[in-house]
Amino acid sequence: MSLPSYTNTALGGIRILDLTSVVFGPYASQILADYGADVIKIESPDGDSTRNTGPAIEAGLSAIFLGINRNKRSIALDLKQESAKKALLELVDQADVFMHSIRPQKMARLGLDPETLCKRNPRLVYAGLHGFGNGGAYEGHPAYDDTIQGLSGVADIVRRQTGTPRYLPTIAADKTCGLIAAHAILAALFQRERSGQGQFVEIPMFESMTSYMLVEHFYGKHLPSTGEAAGYPRILTPWRKPYQTADGYICIMPYTDTHWKRFFEGNGLASLATDPRFTDISSRTRHIDQLYEIAGTTMLQRSTQEWLSFCTENEIPATRINSLDDLDQDEHLRSVNFFVDVQDDHDHTYRFTRNPVVMEKSQVPPVMPPRLGEHTCEVLLQSGLSQAQIDEMLQTGAAKSASST
Repeated sequence: MSLPSYTNTALGGIRILDLTSVVFGPYASQILADYGADVIKIESPDGDSTRNTGPAIEAGLSAIFLGINRNKRSIALDLKQESAKKALLELVDQADVFMHSIRPQKMARLGLDPETLCKRNPRLVYAGLHGFGNGGAYEGHPAYDDTIQGLSGVADIVRRQTGTPRYLPTIAADKTCGLIAAHAILAALFQRERSGQGQFVEIPMFESMTSYMLVEHFYGKHLPSTGEAAGYPRILTPWRKPYQTADGYICIMPYTDTHWKRFFEGNGLASLATDPRFTDISSRTRHIDQLYEIAGTTMLQRSTQEWLSFCTENEIPATRINSLDDLDQDEHLRSVNFFVDVQDDHDHTYRFTRNPVVMEKSQVPPVMPPRLGEHTCEVLLQSGLSQAQIDEMLQTGAAKSASST
């Protein structure tokens, strides 16, 4: 199945060669595909490992793969074979972006390093999605979400709050760094539109995730002369969690002076509204454990619905908790058509999230993620290879097509 051509979209006409795998890179390239870029997913003949992660109706189209590979085309090449590498270089000549998550040393051995490819195509944006920045002590080391969460302080902030070091139960590092990669590539493309020149862009996971973590948690270390410690107390208190009510749980967030005044006065705690510990944000931050403990005890006195009504009346932010299974039935998400059902060519129904960003003049509906090598022949023909050359590559295993398996 060929993808529709989205020329009148934000990234219509932009061609991206995506050699990334697992989550970090594919999440970034899916964002770009959602804006209309022609993302060509270049896989080994064995395919991206996520093709086999989670439940599947059809082998190679498992749940995790479905979540990060919509709106792409797939070709399968064995880059250890010279004919496959030559075919890739033909694609590089016509590409706007080349992105990979392979160790730089391996790319250099393949002759696919940034110096070589940017010299070959001076307009190319070459994005290296690395574990660690070039020139650093950890350069070239392997990196995965768990190890980066550990290095960047994620496991430590969970320890500070709960007493036990743990990873966040989401692929936080891969997805956060994928977002950073997407906007870095967009920035490089924007600069190219003005200068006419591409460039090498490095997106290292460790540095990216550490930057994300230290937005609030560098805290006192912004002021080295004071000796203040890292870590934002409001986030780290064990009391920062959904509050238990008389019959369930609620997420409530009094934040401003007015919020807390209304909370105290509406719950028979008027004296606390003038307590010096709680009258302004600076004082509340210094006494956050006591404040949240008081709030947690108070929340037990009413039902969840009573609290939601109280918060609505007093304009205090609050919501119920959605379980993961609740999300595709959430009334807001349903009313904005956030989930989209797509049928494949075997009449199997799949459910996807759409691009959360709404652009008035750029709409790209979700299209099924590709089967391994589904577009190999199509893309290679478009690159200028003859059918005879493609047939020979398929016979030698330098390329693989979904129809040839």
